[in-house]
Amino acid sequence: MEAQNKEDHYIMRSNWLRAAVLGANDGILSTASVAIGIAAASTTRDPVVLASVAALVAGALSMAAGEYVSVSSQSDLEKSDLEREKMELATMPEEELRELALIYEGRGLRPDTALEVARQLTDHDALLTHARDELGISDLTEANPMQAALASASAFLAGGILPVLVSLFSPLEWMVPGQYIVAILALGLLGYTAATAGGTPAIRPIIRITFWGTMAMGLTAFVGYLFGVNI
Repeated sequence: MEAQNKEDHYIMRSNWLRAAVLGANDGILSTASVAIGIAAASTTRDPVVLASVAALVAGALSMAAGEYVSVSSQSDLEKSDLEREKMELATMPEEELRELALIYEGRGLRPDTALEVARQLTDHDALLTHARDELGISDLTEANPMQAALASASAFLAGGILPVLVSLFSPLEWMVPGQYIVAILALGLLGYTAATAGGTPAIRPIIRITFWGTMAMGLTAFVGYLFGVNI
């Protein structure tokens, strides 16, 4: 008899997809916005290139540090809750069993069925069961700080390298529109890729990400023009 293939749901991609989309979006927007702002107030290429590279490096490091600290805090909370749950299972197992049964009753099971399910799952793995059904902690939600930091930094670099290339090779008189065009195209591609990876229709993510990206870059360019400083 052939083994049945395990069904792969899109939700299983949520952790890395969120980090990757956030990192790439920030990489494109942050680097392009800085380049546009400097180019709008500059008559030479060097300041634009320097600002773009600085934004790329600083942004990637900031994303990595921010994700690591944020996800580490989540991980610490999860570990603290698991330790507390482990102690409660050891000191008041009957109360924990009833608590678990009430959870299953709330999900639609009859009281006697809920109690039996709670008993069987507790016998199988009490801590795992309470972690999943009481605390909402599972393999899908478990925090991995290093993975999140590397994913965000890598995605930021992948997105941010495009505006840097425009800063290096675009004619200076076309620098601002060139940054806009490349950034909007990159954001549209990012929206399409994220939608495809998440199994959702692409049009709304593309519109959402390009609209807010255009707003961010437009406001940054306005600041550059507003100061009217030639560099």
